[in-house]
Amino acid sequence: MANRLIAYLDSIKARDPAPRSRMEVLLYPGVAAFFYHRIAHRLFRMRLFFLARLVNHWSRFVTAIDIHPGARIGHRLFIDHGFSVIGETAEIGDNVTIYQCVTLGGTNPADGVAGKRHPTIEDDVIIGSGAQVLGPITVGKGARIGANAVVTKDVPPGAVMVGIPAKATLMDAQDKPEGFVPYGTPCSEMFDPSTQRLELMRCELEAMRKQIDALIAERDEREERDEDHRESGCA
Repeated sequence: MANRLIAYLDSIKARDPAPRSRMEVLLYPGVAAFFYHRIAHRLFRMRLFFLARLVNHWSRFVTAIDIHPGARIGHRLFIDHGFSVIGETAEIGDNVTIYQCVTLGGTNPADGVAGKRHPTIEDDVIIGSGAQVLGPITVGKGARIGANAVVTKDVPPGAVMVGIPAKATLMDAQDKPEGFVPYGTPCSEMFDPSTQRLELMRCELEAMRKQIDALIAERDEREERDEDHRESGCA
Protein backbone atom coordinates (compact mmCIF):
# COMPACT_ATOMS: atom_id res chain seq x y z
CA MET A 1 0.00 0.00 0.00
CA ALA A 2 2.76 2.44 0.95
CA ASN A 3 4.73 1.55 -2.18
CA ARG A 4 1.69 2.20 -4.37
CA LEU A 5 1.15 5.58 -2.72
CA ILE A 6 4.80 6.53 -3.21
CA ALA A 7 4.66 5.44 -6.85
CA TYR A 8 1.52 7.52 -7.36
CA LEU A 9 3.07 10.64 -5.80
CA ASP A 10 6.25 10.15 -7.83
CA SER A 11 4.21 9.87 -11.03
CA ILE A 12 2.71 13.28 -10.28
CA LYS A 13 6.12 14.80 -9.54
CA ALA A 14 7.25 13.54 -12.94
CA ARG A 15 4.38 15.44 -14.59
CA ASP A 16 4.52 18.65 -12.54
CA PRO A 17 7.71 20.68 -11.97
CA ALA A 18 6.21 22.68 -9.08
CA PRO A 19 6.31 20.30 -6.05
CA ARG A 20 9.54 19.93 -4.10
CA SER A 21 8.53 16.87 -2.09
CA ARG A 22 6.00 14.06 -1.94
CA MET A 23 4.37 15.68 1.09
CA GLU A 24 3.62 18.74 -1.01
CA VAL A 25 2.02 16.56 -3.69
CA LEU A 26 -0.09 14.88 -1.02
CA LEU A 27 -1.78 18.24 -0.38
CA TYR A 28 -2.86 18.67 -4.00
CA PRO A 29 -6.67 18.91 -4.39
CA GLY A 30 -6.50 16.50 -7.33
CA VAL A 31 -4.87 13.86 -5.14
CA ALA A 32 -7.54 14.28 -2.46
CA ALA A 33 -10.30 14.09 -5.09
CA PHE A 34 -8.79 10.87 -6.45
CA PHE A 35 -8.71 9.24 -3.01
CA TYR A 36 -12.24 10.39 -2.16
CA HIS A 37 -13.45 8.97 -5.44
CA ARG A 38 -11.98 5.57 -4.59
CA ILE A 39 -14.20 5.53 -1.51
CA ALA A 40 -17.26 6.89 -3.29
CA HIS A 41 -16.90 4.46 -6.19
CA ARG A 42 -16.67 1.48 -3.85
CA LEU A 43 -19.84 2.61 -2.08
CA PHE A 44 -21.50 3.14 -5.48
CA ARG A 45 -20.69 -0.42 -6.53
CA MET A 46 -22.16 -1.66 -3.25
CA ARG A 47 -25.34 0.23 -4.25
CA LEU A 48 -24.99 2.55 -1.28
CA PHE A 49 -25.81 5.45 -3.53
CA PHE A 50 -26.65 7.99 -0.84
CA LEU A 51 -23.37 7.41 1.01
CA ALA A 52 -21.49 7.52 -2.28
CA ARG A 53 -23.08 10.86 -3.08
CA LEU A 54 -22.31 12.12 0.42
CA VAL A 55 -18.61 11.38 -0.06
CA ASN A 56 -18.76 12.94 -3.52
CA HIS A 57 -20.42 16.06 -2.12
CA TRP A 58 -17.73 16.47 0.54
CA SER A 59 -14.98 15.90 -2.03
CA ARG A 60 -16.44 18.55 -4.31
CA PHE A 61 -16.68 20.98 -1.38
CA VAL A 62 -13.03 20.61 -0.32
CA THR A 63 -11.38 20.14 -3.74
CA ALA A 64 -13.62 21.95 -6.29
CA ILE A 65 -13.46 18.79 -8.40
CA ASP A 66 -16.66 16.88 -9.19
CA ILE A 67 -16.16 13.20 -10.01
CA HIS A 68 -19.36 11.18 -10.19
CA PRO A 69 -19.15 8.09 -7.93
CA GLY A 70 -20.00 5.89 -10.92
CA ALA A 71 -17.02 6.98 -13.03
CA ARG A 72 -14.40 4.28 -13.59
CA ILE A 73 -10.86 5.54 -13.11
CA GLY A 74 -7.58 3.67 -13.56
CA HIS A 75 -4.26 4.14 -11.80
CA ARG A 76 -2.27 7.35 -11.30
CA LEU A 77 -4.83 9.91 -12.47
CA PHE A 78 -3.47 13.43 -11.99
CA ILE A 79 -5.92 16.34 -11.91
CA ASP A 80 -3.81 19.49 -11.72
CA HIS A 81 -5.80 22.29 -10.03
CA GLY A 82 -9.58 22.07 -9.76
CA PHE A 83 -12.93 23.01 -11.24
CA SER A 84 -13.15 19.88 -13.38
CA VAL A 85 -16.17 17.63 -13.90
CA ILE A 86 -16.15 13.90 -14.69
CA GLY A 87 -19.50 12.29 -15.51
CA GLU A 88 -21.10 9.07 -14.32
CA THR A 89 -20.32 6.79 -17.26
CA ALA A 90 -16.86 8.20 -17.97
CA GLU A 91 -13.98 5.72 -18.07
CA ILE A 92 -10.39 6.82 -17.54
CA GLY A 93 -7.29 4.69 -18.09
CA ASP A 94 -3.88 4.80 -16.42
CA ASN A 95 -1.48 7.77 -16.22
CA VAL A 96 -4.03 10.29 -17.47
CA THR A 97 -3.38 13.99 -16.81
CA ILE A 98 -6.22 16.50 -16.61
CA TYR A 99 -5.75 20.24 -16.13
CA GLN A 100 -8.17 22.78 -14.66
CA CYS A 101 -11.72 23.46 -15.85
CA VAL A 102 -12.00 20.29 -17.92
CA THR A 103 -15.36 18.61 -18.51
CA LEU A 104 -15.79 14.95 -19.40
CA GLY A 105 -19.44 15.49 -20.13
CA GLY A 106 -22.42 13.61 -21.43
CA THR A 107 -24.92 13.93 -24.23
CA ASN A 108 -28.55 12.99 -24.64
CA PRO A 109 -28.94 9.45 -23.20
CA ALA A 110 -30.75 8.44 -26.39
CA ASP A 111 -27.55 9.11 -28.31
CA GLY A 112 -25.43 6.90 -26.07
CA VAL A 113 -24.43 3.27 -26.51
CA ALA A 114 -26.08 1.00 -23.94
CA GLY A 115 -26.67 3.98 -21.67
CA LYS A 116 -23.11 5.31 -21.91
CA ARG A 117 -23.20 9.10 -22.12
CA HIS A 118 -19.64 10.12 -21.26
CA PRO A 119 -16.24 9.63 -22.90
CA THR A 120 -13.68 6.87 -22.53
CA ILE A 121 -10.14 8.19 -22.00
CA GLU A 122 -7.42 5.64 -22.69
CA ASP A 123 -3.96 5.45 -21.08
CA ASP A 124 -1.42 8.30 -21.12
CA VAL A 125 -3.82 10.96 -22.40
CA ILE A 126 -3.23 14.64 -21.56
CA ILE A 127 -6.21 17.02 -21.51
CA GLY A 128 -5.40 20.74 -21.46
CA SER A 129 -7.16 23.36 -19.37
CA GLY A 130 -10.70 24.30 -20.33
CA ALA A 131 -11.15 21.41 -22.76
CA GLN A 132 -14.59 19.86 -23.17
CA VAL A 133 -14.75 16.18 -24.12
CA LEU A 134 -18.38 15.33 -24.72
CA GLY A 135 -20.39 12.22 -25.44
CA PRO A 136 -19.73 8.45 -25.57
CA ILE A 137 -16.54 8.86 -27.60
CA THR A 138 -13.08 7.34 -27.18
CA VAL A 139 -9.87 9.35 -26.82
CA GLY A 140 -7.10 7.02 -27.94
CA LYS A 141 -3.96 6.14 -26.01
CA GLY A 142 -1.35 8.88 -25.81
CA ALA A 143 -3.57 11.54 -27.39
CA ARG A 144 -3.37 15.17 -26.34
CA ILE A 145 -6.29 17.57 -26.14
CA GLY A 146 -5.28 21.23 -26.38
CA ALA A 147 -6.56 23.95 -24.07
CA ASN A 148 -10.20 24.98 -24.65
CA ALA A 149 -10.71 22.37 -27.37
CA VAL A 150 -14.20 20.92 -27.78
CA VAL A 151 -14.06 17.23 -28.68
CA THR A 152 -17.22 15.46 -29.83
CA LYS A 153 -15.79 12.70 -32.04
CA ASP A 154 -13.41 9.78 -31.48
CA VAL A 155 -9.73 10.74 -31.23
CA PRO A 156 -7.11 8.40 -32.76
CA PRO A 157 -4.25 7.19 -30.54
CA GLY A 158 -1.42 9.72 -30.38
CA ALA A 159 -3.37 12.54 -32.02
CA VAL A 160 -3.05 16.18 -30.96
CA MET A 161 -6.47 17.88 -31.04
CA VAL A 162 -7.02 21.65 -31.00
CA GLY A 163 -9.79 24.10 -31.81
CA ILE A 164 -13.60 24.32 -31.73
CA PRO A 165 -14.64 21.81 -32.87
CA ALA A 166 -11.39 20.00 -32.21
CA LYS A 167 -9.38 18.82 -35.21
CA ALA A 168 -6.14 16.89 -35.48
CA THR A 169 -3.07 19.05 -36.07
CA LEU A 170 -0.88 18.90 -39.14
CA MET A 171 2.13 17.78 -37.09
CA ASP A 172 3.78 14.58 -38.34
CA ALA A 173 4.19 11.73 -35.88
CA GLN A 174 7.99 11.88 -36.11
CA ASP A 175 7.91 15.58 -35.16
CA LYS A 176 6.13 15.00 -31.86
CA PRO A 177 8.27 15.67 -28.79
CA GLU A 178 9.11 12.64 -26.73
CA GLY A 179 8.14 12.31 -23.08
CA PHE A 180 5.53 14.15 -21.08
CA VAL A 181 4.42 17.51 -22.51
CA PRO A 182 2.78 19.76 -19.89
CA TYR A 183 -0.59 21.32 -20.74
CA GLY A 184 -1.29 18.97 -23.62
CA THR A 185 0.47 20.79 -26.46
CA PRO A 186 3.89 22.47 -26.69
CA CYS A 187 3.76 26.26 -26.71
CA SER A 188 6.76 26.74 -29.00
CA GLU A 189 4.95 25.71 -32.17
CA MET A 190 1.68 26.64 -33.88
CA PHE A 191 -0.33 23.44 -33.92
CA ASP A 192 -3.71 24.96 -34.82
CA PRO A 193 -4.37 23.95 -38.45
CA SER A 194 -6.19 27.24 -39.15
CA THR A 195 -3.30 29.25 -37.72
CA GLN A 196 -0.82 27.28 -39.80
CA ARG A 197 -2.77 27.95 -43.00
CA LEU A 198 -3.10 31.66 -42.20
CA GLU A 199 0.63 31.88 -41.53
CA LEU A 200 1.34 30.15 -44.85
CA MET A 201 -0.94 32.62 -46.65
CA ARG A 202 0.77 35.54 -44.90
CA CYS A 203 4.19 34.31 -46.03
CA GLU A 204 2.96 33.88 -49.61
CA LEU A 205 1.44 37.38 -49.64
CA GLU A 206 4.68 38.83 -48.27
CA ALA A 207 6.65 37.11 -51.04
CA MET A 208 4.22 38.43 -53.67
CA ARG A 209 4.51 41.94 -52.25
CA LYS A 210 8.30 41.81 -52.55
CA GLN A 211 8.03 40.59 -56.14
CA ILE A 212 5.61 43.41 -57.02
CA ASP A 213 7.89 45.98 -55.37
CA ALA A 214 10.82 44.64 -57.40
CA LEU A 215 8.81 44.83 -60.65
CA ILE A 216 7.71 48.40 -59.89
CA ALA A 217 11.30 49.41 -59.13
CA GLU A 218 12.47 47.80 -62.38
CA ARG A 219 9.74 49.61 -64.36
CA ASP A 220 10.60 52.97 -62.79
CA GLU A 221 14.28 52.43 -63.54
CA ARG A 222 13.51 51.52 -67.17
CA GLU A 223 11.26 54.57 -67.61
CA GLU A 224 13.97 56.78 -66.14
CA ARG A 225 16.53 55.39 -68.62
CA ASP A 226 14.14 55.92 -71.52
CA GLU A 227 13.52 59.50 -70.42
CA ASP A 228 17.27 60.16 -70.21
CA HIS A 229 17.73 58.60 -73.66
CA ARG A 230 15.04 60.83 -75.18
CA GLU A 231 16.52 63.94 -73.61
CA SER A 232 20.00 63.10 -74.91
CA GLY A 233 18.56 62.44 -78.38
CA CYS A 234 16.83 65.80 -78.45
CA ALA A 235 20.02 67.53 -77.44
